[in-house]
Amino acid sequence: QVQLVESGGGLVQAGGSLTLSCAASGITFSRYTMAWFRQTPEKEREFVAAVTGSGNIDYADSVRDRFTISRHNAKNTAWLQMDSLRPGDTAVYYCAVDYFSARISYSVGPYDIWGQGTQVTVSS
Repeated sequence: QVQLVESGGGLVQAGGSLTLSCAASGITFSRYTMAWFRQTPEKEREFVAAVTGSGNIDYADSVRDRFTISRHNAKNTAWLQMDSLRPGDTAVYYCAVDYFSARISYSVGPYDIWGQGTQVTVSS
């Protein structure tokens, strides 16, 4: 059974940091593009960051230079290091895997497997 499990969310003050983890099971993690998205009740799920199997990385403009995505294929785990957090970063964060493309997709459609989400709340 393929499964993604996020952890590491929580409550933090503005300017603080959090690191989210995404642990994968049931797949050969190294082959696939892995991404982080986030969603609030007011907005659709939006792209945050992604890393391909070959190591190409991209970020949403809103988090570039504040967030860092990384992966360890042997551990089947990816991380999202979030620094200089802002209240606008408050959301449920999801990790996702794209089985079929070696490129980064910025919409939710191409992603085949999703985690359950982890809440990040940034207080002002």
